[in-house]
Parts: sequence; structure tokens; C-alpha cells
Amino acid sequence: MAISPGKRATPRRRRRRHAPMSEINVTPFVDVMLVLLIIFMVAAPLLTVGVPVQLPQTAASAVAAEPEEPLALSIPADGRLFLMDEAISDDALITRLGEMTAQRNSRKIFLRADGSVPHARVMQVMGALNAAGYNAIVLVTDTGGPRMGG
Repeated sequence: MAISPGKRATPRRRRRRHAPMSEINVTPFVDVMLVLLIIFMVAAPLLTVGVPVQLPQTAASAVAAEPEEPLALSIPADGRLFLMDEAISDDALITRLGEMTAQRNSRKIFLRADGSVPHARVMQVMGALNAAGYNAIVLVTDTGGPRMGG
């Protein structure tokens, strides 16, 4: 067999056109995760209760996260009541809480009261919450307040 100059004798092999990949391409997965992270970082501050309340500052530590969205009752400086974002009258509070109790697993409620609301008003609302069956009342405050006892 004669070999012409410039050409090599190579054995003929069949090349596969679509060889299976032995690596996983994670770039699209990482891209999607980064987009979701950015979306949640932007949306998380918007998920808080929307009633503006100037909370008093204390040295208390944060409460552990709840498995379901916490039920929040807010008392702004004018003394009105807001159940989540919905304004509610004093007379309808116990009835509305009774309706919501059937839909919830937790009997815990977060009470957000403005620092300028009289103590008597806060105690009146806490008594109504107790009458509605909510015995675990969490008083929401801002951190960074003065410590007692040094």
C-alpha cells in the first residue's frame, strides 16, 4: 500500500455525534437562584404590616419565627385598631378575631402599639384579646432601648 506524500495513514474510526455529557451544567440553576434571591430581598421588607406605628424601644430579644403568618393587631398614635392592614372598630374586634380563630393553628397574636398610646388603652385591647381566646399576646417593640440594671 503506497502512501502519498502529505497524507497520513490513520485508522478509520466512527465518531459519535452526540456523546453523553458526564457533567451537569449548573449555570442556569445558579442564574435562577440569584434572580429569586434578589426578588425575595426586595419583597421581604414589603411583607410587614403596613400600619405606621412608632414602637417603643426595649432591650428585649427577638421572638422566634412562626410557621404561619403571624396575626398582628396595631394601635397607632390616634388609638384606632387595625387587624393586619384592615381598620376595625372596638365592637367588631372580638367577633372578627373569633372568625379568624377557626382558620388558624396558632393562638398567638402580635400587639403593635405606638409608644404614645396611653397604657390604659393598651390594657383595654389586651383584655379584649384575652376575651377572644388569645392568651399568648406578644408585645412588639423596637430593639436598642435602655437596659435596666446596667
